Amino acid sequence: MSSVSSAVCRIALASVLALGTLAGLAGCGGAQRAPESTFVLLDGSKKTTADLKGKVTLVNFWATSCVTCVAEMPKIISTYNKYQGRGYDTLAVAMSYDPPSYVVNYVETRKLPFKVAIDNTGAVAKAWGDVQLTPTTYVVNKRGEIVKQYVGEPDFAALHQLIEKLLAET
Repeated sequence: MSSVSSAVCRIALASVLALGTLAGLAGCGGAQRAPESTFVLLDGSKKTTADLKGKVTLVNFWATSCVTCVAEMPKIISTYNKYQGRGYDTLAVAMSYDPPSYVVNYVETRKLPFKVAIDNTGAVAKAWGDVQLTPTTYVVNKRGEIVKQYVGEPDFAALHQLIEKLLAET
């Protein structure tokens, strides 16, 4: 990283710390620990941020009413299917305003192969940088650090390259 971009990232990090949001870190080389969160899955079980460690995980905030979210979901499924046998996981987090019955119907009719949580209170979205725009997607490395954030649909070719790189890390 050049000294200029390093300085920009330091300023962004200072702003992030002051504002309490992760959005300012997009594109910076420094990884930030994923926030402590409890995800309530559709089956009623719970998963925590600590459970993400040891795998490369895509955490996708989405809504059934979000056109881009629905359009990107087949690519998220395909990415999951491609890498899940190699230590990769996906966790889709439905936004608090999404009616649970819509989420359940979507998951069942589209046969989503990964875990889906409903953020009933909005606490998870708040902890992850006050997510308000969907889709917002985070890539978390095996150490539980956020290495990339996407607002909007990711460039899936670049995402796959990043996943390959992260899966190769020990």
